[in-house]
Amino acid sequence: MSQPGSTLAARFYARPILLLALTALFFGGNTIAGRLAIGEVSPMAVVFLRWVFVSALMVAFYGHQVRAAWPLLKKHLPMMVLMGTIGLTAFNALFYIAAHSTTALNMGILQGSMPMFVLLGALVILRIPIRPLQAIGVLVTMTGVVFIASQGDFARLAELKVNPGDGLMIVACILYSLYAVLLRNRPAVPGMVFFTVLSVIAAIVSVPVLAFEFVQGTVQWPTPKGWLVVAYITIFPSFLAQIFFMRGIELIGPGRAGVFINLVPIFSSLLAVVLLGEPFHLYHAAALCLVLAGIALSERRAGAPAPVT
Repeated sequence: MSQPGSTLAARFYARPILLLALTALFFGGNTIAGRLAIGEVSPMAVVFLRWVFVSALMVAFYGHQVRAAWPLLKKHLPMMVLMGTIGLTAFNALFYIAAHSTTALNMGILQGSMPMFVLLGALVILRIPIRPLQAIGVLVTMTGVVFIASQGDFARLAELKVNPGDGLMIVACILYSLYAVLLRNRPAVPGMVFFTVLSVIAAIVSVPVLAFEFVQGTVQWPTPKGWLVVAYITIFPSFLAQIFFMRGIELIGPGRAGVFINLVPIFSSLLAVVLLGEPFHLYHAAALCLVLAGIALSERRAGAPAPVT
């Protein structure tokens, strides 16, 4: 790389605010990609191709570090298999299936509920108590989730008229939150080394998931537009966002860096309206405000949430 280009890249890589804002934007764009994939590539094909390509990129860049850290990593392999399965493969499978029966707006706002589920998961699994203010935040966020699930009409819940896609997104968020809780006990290796191993596990686990689509006769390999969607998902939310997020943590610490993840539902909502032309209803505004208010109340300073992949 030429000297001017190298200097420009160095300056870019030293700007944490820009890196973290782009991380949230790329994650928000994943909800748009999920909707654009409909009719262009089947959900399990997206999951399979995503993790095959991401793992190839990660191994190419960080494989030598994985080999050096392998004696420590292999001791934690069973836990990492569980984490890669639920946090990467299962979460994304449900995510892309949900995109077929709900809007990108709903998906983005529901992703904002993850900090609430992380708090609840930490309470149940790690016995970490929830402070009174955090409990209020959980209730406020849950109200926002209910607003989305009921489309602003609580009578729908009494009649069990919840959109299947919204229900799948809630389950996906719970799975990813469990993954985030388990991250607290991950092996003491660099974040990108750990993610490299998880991406390889996710690629392997996605094979039987893809086989299920073959058996069902519903698999669809990407059309030209589908390949563009897969390329975006691979390069931006799955690869660059992970690197930018880790770099942001290095520069300003996990507490401050984690706050930027709260921008994901905002970016998702804006992109859904601007790029997909989805209608923005009053209940969307109410739900978004409630989710963000709940996050603000319950935000922990101890560390950053796991990046939304």
